[in-house]
Amino acid sequence: MPVQAPPSPAPEPHPLQDAHKRATLAASWFEQNWSTWLGVGLRILLIIVIAVVLRTIIRRTITRLIDRMNRTAQAVDGTALGGLLVNAERRRQRSQAIGSVLRSVASFLVLGTAALMILSAFKINLAPLLASAGVAGVAIGFGARNLVTDFLSGVFMILEDQYGVGDTIDAGVASGEVIEVGLRVTKLRGDNGAIWYVRNGEIKRIGNLSQGWSTAHVDVTVRPEEDLDEVRSTLVEVGRSLAADEPWNERLWGPVEVLGLDSVLLDSMVVHVSAKTMPGQSVTIERELRWRIKRAFDRAGIPIIGQAPAQPDEEPAPDPAASVSAPSAHASAAAEPLNPTPVRPQGPK
Repeated sequence: MPVQAPPSPAPEPHPLQDAHKRATLAASWFEQNWSTWLGVGLRILLIIVIAVVLRTIIRRTITRLIDRMNRTAQAVDGTALGGLLVNAERRRQRSQAIGSVLRSVASFLVLGTAALMILSAFKINLAPLLASAGVAGVAIGFGARNLVTDFLSGVFMILEDQYGVGDTIDAGVASGEVIEVGLRVTKLRGDNGAIWYVRNGEIKRIGNLSQGWSTAHVDVTVRPEEDLDEVRSTLVEVGRSLAADEPWNERLWGPVEVLGLDSVLLDSMVVHVSAKTMPGQSVTIERELRWRIKRAFDRAGIPIIGQAPAQPDEEPAPDPAASVSAPSAHASAAAEPLNPTPVRPQGPK
């Protein structure tokens, strides 16, 4: 039986031949797909360029709108109302907050849309990504609902110009002068100097004492036998002198009016005085009015009485019955003797 020779080994490819083969395959793959990759690259580049240009245009437009708002506010700086309500710090803070919010929202929308379009250009299925983002957004919304509430409340407070730096407000949970307005927290300085940090989402109502105008109220209590005509004329003269003096004539936005009697009692009557003032100046006007009314009444000889009870001039006479002791059995004539004769029991008859 003839013996078969073992098969000869296949010749090993030459390294140059292998490199040539790989280069040929790469060139063939690139020749077949270069147009596709070039189209995808150009599309991505176009998306990026459009997004950057659009973002820049929107941000510059927002900046110009904010600057126009500032110029419009500066037009009333020469008036008393404009100088009070539209001060430089408040206008700067409000414009910065509004511009920052609008620019951030515009950048998020433009860049987010561009990122989704780039992923779509790579043939990536966006449905699972959007579903995951929706679930994550719901989870984050539940976890940070207080933060979102504070942020949205702060945005609307600034947009609606409910209050600003320098205003005196009553926020329900705290009251005082506003020293800083943020998108999440409002900082107040109370009457005793304490600084209150109030979350915007916790503010349910706001009473702004620095917008529009305020009213000063003063009650003057006099004796019921005083001449009402003289009292009225004295109060009117005090109001005229206050309106003619500096700086009270700027703080008063109307004449001092004597509105009449609020109450008439047996021992007193109350005359009500009112005046319209600049916002936040009512307490100062009330104090000055009381000062001037007291001095004018002293010159006119009209005493001002208070509500405190009058102290008696003389001590009351002692009660004669207070020195009489309480009746006792010893002082009664019909009382039984102290040692009564015992009653002897009677025997049977």
